[in-house]
Amino acid sequence: MSAVQTAAVAQEEARLLRARLEHVPAAHRPHYPATARLAILELRTAMGWTLAETARRFLITPETVSSWMRRLDEEGPRALVRAREPVNRYPDFVRELVRALRSTLPMLGKVRLAQMLARLGLHLTPSTVARMLKESSRPRRPPRATRTQPASTTAIVSRVTARGPHDVWHVDLTALPLVSGWWVPWLPQALSQVWPFCFWLAAVLDHTSRSVMAWSLHRKQPSAAEVCRLLDAARAQAGRPPRYIISDQGTQFEGEFHAWCKANGVRPRFGAVGESGSIAVIERFFRSLKGEMLRRLSVLPLSKVALGKELAAWLDWHHHHRPHQGLGGQTPAEVLRGLAPAKDGARIATRERDGPEQVRELAIRIEFVRGKRHLPIIHLKRAA
Repeated sequence: MSAVQTAAVAQEEARLLRARLEHVPAAHRPHYPATARLAILELRTAMGWTLAETARRFLITPETVSSWMRRLDEEGPRALVRAREPVNRYPDFVRELVRALRSTLPMLGKVRLAQMLARLGLHLTPSTVARMLKESSRPRRPPRATRTQPASTTAIVSRVTARGPHDVWHVDLTALPLVSGWWVPWLPQALSQVWPFCFWLAAVLDHTSRSVMAWSLHRKQPSAAEVCRLLDAARAQAGRPPRYIISDQGTQFEGEFHAWCKANGVRPRFGAVGESGSIAVIERFFRSLKGEMLRRLSVLPLSKVALGKELAAWLDWHHHHRPHQGLGGQTPAEVLRGLAPAKDGARIATRERDGPEQVRELAIRIEFVRGKRHLPIIHLKRAA
């Protein structure tokens, strides 16, 4: 093969390889090694190419070429040859902390884990937490099936806006199944919504802070009079009644309930009949309670007193230690009392760019509310 033919073949090979790389987005193209970067800059200087021309020839961006030139001017040729550790990379011990926290709290997602760590001063984005968990060698759980949401839902017949704590309350009931498993809405199980098959929980929830103002357990579905007594307890706890109370249209929220609202100057608002999500705030609270408390118990208590103690412990954790996504990572107690959010406290410096005061190692310490393993209190401290 002659020299002309060899040059033509080499040119055609280069054209085909270039065409292939041009179809790859710039962010996903392979990086040039350090020695190749220096050779590209030397070639640019020899040929007098502009930034744009150099970038076009080597399928990179002009900003990349400019960055190489700046490093070359500031630090010399060795700056391009040596591999630099990215300043925004978190040290390995942070990754181990995230994995340890997830193994201890498998029911928490990436957002809740990030919010819990932010309350302790270690600020990570949910995407960073997800990446650290993905890098773990432990097998990942299969993805959940995507739920199809209804095209539209009716929230509340008349929309109200909470102006602050104790302005809007939610009140509702839910069944807490016991020995018979989860209740199903068909016969004969539909006739068994009483103790010992389930307890009934009634709760009053403040909209602004997501704090439970009052709650009560019942062996059967509570009456309107019992709901009114619960509202009296919530009013005593808050020191005043709310401006609005939102509920569904169950039989407990008629007659005596209307009379209670009128006597206390409260405007009742009702969710739409048969519409999921019309009282979404308290429904989501019940879902969290069942998932984080009831389903985490190895033995379901049949005693009203024993179940009441489990509920009181979970509510203590919910109010003071569990970051709430709807509150931007704050706890209900912080919002209700107007306290400074723990997540806005002093940050823990873990990366090179954070300065000389960066922490080299952290240790995680976990306590549990009233000794309950599913109710953790997380602490971070500098390792010795």
